[in-house]
Amino acid sequence: MSPSAGSDDHRTRPDPLAGPSSPAALAKPAEPELRPRTFIAALATLAATACAVLAFALYQAATVDPYTQAVLALPGDPGQGGRLFRNNCAGCHGLAAQGLVGPDLHGVTDRRSDAQLVRQVVSGKTPPMPRFELEPQDMADLIRHLRQLQRQPTPAVS
Repeated sequence: MSPSAGSDDHRTRPDPLAGPSSPAALAKPAEPELRPRTFIAALATLAATACAVLAFALYQAATVDPYTQAVLALPGDPGQGGRLFRNNCAGCHGLAAQGLVGPDLHGVTDRRSDAQLVRQVVSGKTPPMPRFELEPQDMADLIRHLRQLQRQPTPAVS
């Protein structure tokens, strides 16, 4: 047998399964591969979590308590609502709802839904506003009055 065609042939060619044999190559491990499946699974998990949080938020927003449902089912009388406003709200919001201690309420129905307004009035969660417990018809009247308050134009600065 000739030396080039015999059993010594395996020593001269590198073994592709053996890996790098230099000391520098052995000291530095190969960088881990990015696995597309892992990345896709992480994205899918993130999307599923976001959907669950959104669904919960929408469910909470759609859930209306019985008191609010009763208020929203009633037609409000803006005249009676105005009287209630002057008696209960004007001390902080001003007789013309222009805002004093409490904010200006002109255009409030453009910023908040009727259900949000009901919760705001009855909750007392925004100090210094106290908690008001009105009969459903009185609350419907007050909401109707608030709907009539138009936004005041911003005064021109001269």
